[in-house]
Amino acid sequence: MSVVSHKLCVAPMMDWTDRHCRYFHRLLSRDCVLYTEMVTADAVLHGDQDRLLGFHGSEHPVVLQLGGSDPIKLSQAARVGEQLGYDEINLNVGCPSDRVQEGRFGACLMAEPERVAECVGAMGAAVSIPVSVKCRIGIDDQDTEADFSRFVETVSQAPCRIFIVHARKAWLEGLSPKQNRDVPPLDYDRVYGLKRARPDLEIIINGGINSLAACSAHLEHVDGVMLGRAAYQDPYILAQVQQQLFTPDVALPLREDILSALVPYVASHLSKGGRVNNITRHILGLYRGIRGGRAFRRHLSENAFGDGAGVEVLEEAIAIMERCAEDRQTLV
Repeated sequence: MSVVSHKLCVAPMMDWTDRHCRYFHRLLSRDCVLYTEMVTADAVLHGDQDRLLGFHGSEHPVVLQLGGSDPIKLSQAARVGEQLGYDEINLNVGCPSDRVQEGRFGACLMAEPERVAECVGAMGAAVSIPVSVKCRIGIDDQDTEADFSRFVETVSQAPCRIFIVHARKAWLEGLSPKQNRDVPPLDYDRVYGLKRARPDLEIIINGGINSLAACSAHLEHVDGVMLGRAAYQDPYILAQVQQQLFTPDVALPLREDILSALVPYVASHLSKGGRVNNITRHILGLYRGIRGGRAFRRHLSENAFGDGAGVEVLEEAIAIMERCAEDRQTLV
C-alpha cells in the first residue's frame, strides 16, 4: 500500500527536475508528489551522493527514480534512497534514449518483464517504502494490449502495486527521444483499460496532460495524473491543480509571493557557493501568458548568469512583476 497519494505528480525529467526545481514546485503545490531525475544504480553506489541525491526537507513527498537492470545493484541503491529519507523508489522502464538502451535500462526493459519483476522484487525486499514502476504502453512491435497486460501482470507479482504509465509507446529504433515524446500517438484508453482490469493496482497516467480540464477528465478513470513538460514550462498550473484537487477553499497564491518565498532559498544556495541561475532557470515560465512575463524572463536571462549575480537579481525580477500587477489593477 502506498504511503503517499499519487493524485497529482510531477514527472521525473532529465536536466529539469533537480533539487532546485523540486523546491520551487513544492512552493506551488503542497500535495503533489515530486520525482528526482533518473539516477542510475551505479551512480547512487559510486557517485557523489550529496550532489546526485541531496534534497531539501520541504520536498516531501519525494521519490527517487532509479535506472538499471541489475537486481542486486538496484536493491542496494534503493536501500541508500530509503536511508536518505526518500518516500518511495521508482524504477524507470520508460526512457527510450539510445544511451539508456546501451546500459540495458529504460524502455527496452519492457521486452523483459521477468527481469523487471526480478528487479522490483529485489528492491522491494531491500526497503520498507513503496517501489513503483514508470513504463510505456508498449515498445516497437510489442505494443498490443496483450503485450502490455502481460508486462503489468508479470511485474505486479513481484509484487508491485503502483504503475505510472506514459500513454504512448516507445519506438526504440528510428526515433529520437524528442520524437518519442510526440510522434507515437497517445492512447489514454489503454491506460484506462488497465485500471478497469486491475482495480487492485494504483494507476497514474502520464503523457500530454496540460490543463486543469484534462486532469479532471483523467481522474474519472485512473488514480492519479502526472504532469511533465506542462509543469515545467507553465509551472503555475501546479498551483491551479493543487487548488482544484486538494484545497478548493484556499485562494490561489500570488506568483510574486511564491517568488518572495524562494528568495531565502536562493540566498542559502549562494552562501554555499552556488549560482543564481542554478535556480532561476526553473522559474522562467512562471508568468507564461501574463503581461510583463517577457520582461521577467529577459531580466533573469540577462542578469542571472554573471559571476557576481546575487539574490538581488531575483528581487529585481519580483519588483518588475509587482509593477506590472499595479498597472493591471490601474487598467481595471
